[in-house]
Amino acid sequence: MPGLTIGDTVPDLEVETTHGRIRLHDFIDNAWTIIFSHPGDFTPVCTTELAEMAFYAPEFEKRGVKLIGLSCDDVSSHKNWIKDIEAFKPGCKVRYPIMVDPERELIKQLNMVDPDEKDALGQQLPSRALHIVGPDKRVKLSYLYPASTGRNTDEVLRVVESLLTASKHKVATPVNWKPGEKVVISPGVGKVEAKKLFPQGFEVVDLPSQKEYLRFTTVD
Repeated sequence: MPGLTIGDTVPDLEVETTHGRIRLHDFIDNAWTIIFSHPGDFTPVCTTELAEMAFYAPEFEKRGVKLIGLSCDDVSSHKNWIKDIEAFKPGCKVRYPIMVDPERELIKQLNMVDPDEKDALGQQLPSRALHIVGPDKRVKLSYLYPASTGRNTDEVLRVVESLLTASKHKVATPVNWKPGEKVVISPGVGKVEAKKLFPQGFEVVDLPSQKEYLRFTTVD
């Protein structure tokens, strides 16, 4: 489906939310931001997802990451639903704003339309989508799940850690990487530069090709 994707700048939309009207770029400011959509209020999978995002919110906040949700329901519906979300997971508080989109314009501009799901009136519904946006207002990572599959919040936090690590150092994170584990040095970093950037040293894996492209190191 064409639309907003990795590398694109998030449009500077003025939106209505549970926290009042905001401009998206003003909300993002210079922070990393997660924009996530859900098909509808008062639905089972969405309730579990938003509760978990609220529960994890302090972890995202520690990393300087903001959260903002989206569905096509109105502000009154969102606010009433929040009571259910917080009751479902005692101790969690939904402090992040949730955007409203009754005209289905935001989900189109943010590329969050579910191609298959429709409401009772045949109108389009948001997909279970998520964009991680950098301080430069550009999309760094996107997820798109079907309505039947809830997101894994541990994985969202893991990829946030990966993006933050990669943005700070000239590294990438290998398969199944977790914070604190070894990272790989980016291919564009030559031998001389690698020695300067990683004085702690790095391991070059001996491969049949004899090409020294797989280099592991540790970073803070």
